[in-house]
Amino acid sequence: MSAPADATTALKEKFPQVTERASLDHPAFNVPLADIPAVLKYLRDESGFDHLADLTAIDWAEGVSPRFTVVYHLYSITRHDYLRIAANCASDTEPVAPSVAGLWPGANWHERECYDMFGIKFEGHPDLRRILMWDGYPYFPLRKEFPLAGIETPLPDAEIATETGAAVIPAPMAGGPFVAAPGEINLTEAEPRAKDESWADRRPRPDQPGLTQVKE
Repeated sequence: MSAPADATTALKEKFPQVTERASLDHPAFNVPLADIPAVLKYLRDESGFDHLADLTAIDWAEGVSPRFTVVYHLYSITRHDYLRIAANCASDTEPVAPSVAGLWPGANWHERECYDMFGIKFEGHPDLRRILMWDGYPYFPLRKEFPLAGIETPLPDAEIATETGAAVIPAPMAGGPFVAAPGEINLTEAEPRAKDESWADRRPRPDQPGLTQVKE
């Protein structure tokens, strides 16, 4: 279901700086970043969007400006309506957004994940630190420049790394993206697989000297 017309009309009347955003499913609006706390508080208190279903971001790619957009998905538990709010970060190199953890406690973890994956800092967050990767991890895996295959990285514990000589290896996506064979329709039979699975090989292949043989 979509947000009622009177709620979206009231939003635009209350905040004339808000503009409609193209969307194929739910009503969506662009909001200046500085107005995010006030707009979201209004939507929560006055329009019944009492649940922050999701908070994520978009990286439009290096060279695009604005590069980063923070996206909020709101939901009304009583009306079963959705609303999408988007705000562009001012900086393309050091993106910052205001925290809304004071409006929805659940935003605490949403914002930590967004920071962890995109490198967007949320000002006013009570405990902004990584939630998936370890502290000190030097990359932001959902940024466009991060390779699909991942990046080999030293283990976070230097003592373990020294003792084992191991590293956190890239994800097995060297030949990605994962695809199903042409003509496969039944999803239970069309198991996704990589185009190139050489990442799992251990010995040189006879036909491809530069690669290694399939796992033993």
